[in-house]
Amino acid sequence: MILTPPSSAGPARHVALIADGNGRWAQARNEPPLAGHEAGAATLSARIRDAIDFGIRQLTVYSFSTENWSRPATEVHGLLSMLTDRLTSETPALRKDGVQIRFVGRLDGLPDPLVQRMRWSREQTQANTTMTLFIALNYGARAEILSAARRFTGGGEAAFRRLLYDPDMHDPEVVIRTGGERRLSNYLLWQAAEAELVFRDELWPDFSRTDFVESLEACSPQPTDMDLPGRSDPGNHCSLSSSVNVRAQHAREAPHPRNPAKTASRS
Repeated sequence: MILTPPSSAGPARHVALIADGNGRWAQARNEPPLAGHEAGAATLSARIRDAIDFGIRQLTVYSFSTENWSRPATEVHGLLSMLTDRLTSETPALRKDGVQIRFVGRLDGLPDPLVQRMRWSREQTQANTTMTLFIALNYGARAEILSAARRFTGGGEAAFRRLLYDPDMHDPEVVIRTGGERRLSNYLLWQAAEAELVFRDELWPDFSRTDFVESLEACSPQPTDMDLPGRSDPGNHCSLSSSVNVRAQHAREAPHPRNPAKTASRS
């Protein structure tokens, strides 16, 4: 049976993912971290196809954060090499599926082969219109906001938005984080100011199509006066009930204790 969100809900325009738990997934199986990242990449490929099926217009995934540089050098090298290989292997199929690939983050510090693949992937898919896949790579929201602030000369919120990494990115209606953590981890802090936050306990490699549907299934049109440039369409906002779900501006009211054994970076 093909699982899709209820027809009465209408798809979220933009869904953002924090794909957390690859390292813990591998550790639980006595495998190296890269095995978890490979499994996570396979899950992402499947969920991208689901997003297309669901009619989602923009999908953003937190692929590599600026905090991830603090991980062991061997893991960082393996992860960035894997990302290079995945762009090479996945781009042709995504191009065929009508997906436009774009990147948000900083290029400095990334290996040249990866940067070249990023540019190639964007060029290969730039004419596609079915869905835009934003890959947040070497991304940190504070750095994005600081970069915009340094160049901002006034003009209000719309003018400031045009200075962000990709002003064509709409605000996400929903941010889904797997792995049990309940925080944004320096992800889309400007764009997700009004997003619904959905926290799932599954580790990312185990996040299935059914889990994706459950995270979206209670989305339904709701009146809103948020009609600023870049915001979601009025009346197309998400109210989620099947997962842990809080408004972004209320997240601080119920802090989730961090596991002291974990580092600040995602795993």
